[in-house]
Amino acid sequence: MSQLVIIRHGQSQWNLENRFTGWVDVPLSAQGIEEAKAAGVKLQAYQFNEAYTSDLQRAQHTLQYILEGIGQTNIPVTRNVALNERMYGDLQGLDKADTAAKYGAEQVHIWRRSYDIAPPGGESLKDTAERVIPYLEAEILPKLRAGKNIIIAAHGNSLRALVMYLEGMTPEQILAFEIPTATPRVYELDADLKVNSARFL
Repeated sequence: MSQLVIIRHGQSQWNLENRFTGWVDVPLSAQGIEEAKAAGVKLQAYQFNEAYTSDLQRAQHTLQYILEGIGQTNIPVTRNVALNERMYGDLQGLDKADTAAKYGAEQVHIWRRSYDIAPPGGESLKDTAERVIPYLEAEILPKLRAGKNIIIAAHGNSLRALVMYLEGMTPEQILAFEIPTATPRVYELDADLKVNSARFL
C-alpha cells in the first residue's frame, strides 16, 4: 500500500493576468503563495519519502512551501522537464481574451480543450502525455510499487495526463476533469498500483 499526492501549483502571475503560460517560467502570485501554504496545512498528517516536480519555478516553489509547512524539507526532490506544463507555443504570453479575438473563440477552445490538436508551435494534451507517462512509468511507479509515499507538484495538463493514466479515463473524460490550483489529490494505491481511492483534500 502506498500513497501518491499530486498537486497543481498555486496561482501564477500569468494565471492572475489571464495569459497563456506553458513553459514560460513565471513566478507564483501573492495569492499563489498563500494557496501553496494552505495546501501544506491540509497535508500535515501525510509522510512522504520523495518528491517530484517540474523544471518550472511555480511548481517548484509550491512544493517548497508545502514541504516547509509539513516539516519534510529533507526528503529527496527530483526536478524534470517531463513534468512541465503543456507547451503552448505561439500562444505563450498572449492574453486569453486577445487570443480569442485574434483567432476566434471557437479555434482557441479547440486548442485548449481538444485532446490531440496542438496550438501553433505547441503541444496537445496527447503530446504532453507522451512525455509524462514514460517518465511516470520509469521513475515514479517503481517507487510507489516498493511502498514509498510520493508527492508530485506540477501543472494542470501534465497532471491531467497522469490522472488519465492512473484512473483509466478517456480523452473526453480527462478534458472535462478540472484540477484546481494548490488542491492536493490523494491516491491510495495497492501493491499492484491499482487505485483504491482518489480524492481532493
